[in-house]
Amino acid sequence: MMRRLFSVPNHLREQLPTLTEDNKQILQQQSISQNSPGKILRDFQTILEFLQPDGVEVSSTYHQFSLKYLQQLNSRLSYPIETNLKRPQQKSYPYIHGLYFVLRTSGLSQVITQGKKTKLILDEQRLKIWQGFNPTEQYFTLLESWLLWGEGELLGESRDIYRPLFRCCQFWREIPDEGLTVNSYQEQDKLVYYPGFHNLSLLHLFGFLDLTPGEPEPAKGWRITTVKRCPWGDAMIGLLSEIYDEIEPQPEDEEISLDFRIAFEKLKPYLQQYFPEWEQTLVIANGEFKQAIYTLKVTLLDAWRRIAIPSDLNLDQVAAAVVEAFDFDFEHLYRFIYKDHIGRIFEFTHPFVDIPPNTGDFRLGELPLEVGNHLQFTFDLLDEWEFDLQLEKIEPVNAKMKKPKILEYHGEPPAQYCEEGDDED
Repeated sequence: MMRRLFSVPNHLREQLPTLTEDNKQILQQQSISQNSPGKILRDFQTILEFLQPDGVEVSSTYHQFSLKYLQQLNSRLSYPIETNLKRPQQKSYPYIHGLYFVLRTSGLSQVITQGKKTKLILDEQRLKIWQGFNPTEQYFTLLESWLLWGEGELLGESRDIYRPLFRCCQFWREIPDEGLTVNSYQEQDKLVYYPGFHNLSLLHLFGFLDLTPGEPEPAKGWRITTVKRCPWGDAMIGLLSEIYDEIEPQPEDEEISLDFRIAFEKLKPYLQQYFPEWEQTLVIANGEFKQAIYTLKVTLLDAWRRIAIPSDLNLDQVAAAVVEAFDFDFEHLYRFIYKDHIGRIFEFTHPFVDIPPNTGDFRLGELPLEVGNHLQFTFDLLDEWEFDLQLEKIEPVNAKMKKPKILEYHGEPPAQYCEEGDDED
């Protein structure tokens, strides 16, 4: 799965704020604090404290907060909302949904499995780095992680070719100078897609615009009545639209070369002149090849194998090791799917499929895997045998070990093919 990037169309760019001298002056005069511009740092700190010390249980599919936490968390935020719903979900609270999105894309949290429970916890090492940042560094780290790195799939949405920055720019041009009046739920529903309710709440939390809440109708949920742009928002949107092609470059061909580095530094060259106190950058993954021996627990249905694999083997060789460990016939197509620390999804296909990137082009150690991370391996694209590869251990490279080694067997693998006379259903 590869994202195609698109430049802001000329007709859209013409309707966006420009970086005028007045806007530059707004940027120069703005100071960043816990409560300005917007309440993002205050409420983000509330989310961090909510997860301490041991994290909270989340749903197993999309890893979102359960119903039992929502009212409690809502009451602690700067803009608690009324929903008038009997069984609200996380997305029923756009501020919580937006803050959750930024928490995940910032790389400060991680999802773990403890027995049958799925939990969202803080990454203590990265949290310590975060706590050493000044408010300016924290604000722009969160801004960049949201606008430039966020993927809607992290919230359980379908794959989207546009990032939040494009959606917010598209919406910004629809707000008149006197503000946008939202007269009904029918009008409000138009905002579900552009910019999306969670993006709308984040535009408010980052101080880009003001929202006026309304009284929710029974079983209708969150209600707003007006949306009004703030000078800070006009200045930032003006700057972001001007540099759009530099921070979201259009590739020469349709596909983007893979870069596994995650560092919130794209905006720094353009904003540091206005905010010289922005010095430190949060790096989640450096994107460098890791030379090591990886121990993977590979599971298929009720059977599993523990396999040690040198990280310099490519994904084709990893596939061969997995298939051999389960006594399957290797003559089939396959793919690997990797979800990185901030929710981006990368799909590597068999070379015969001819959809880049392919499994022969990437070594296992090029993926920024950490202990506990998973790879999904789908073997035989017709029958779709789903293998789960969990990284259990990373050890120093062993010069004597050149090939994969099965360390432990558990359970009999299923029959790869139906025997003659078996019911194929």
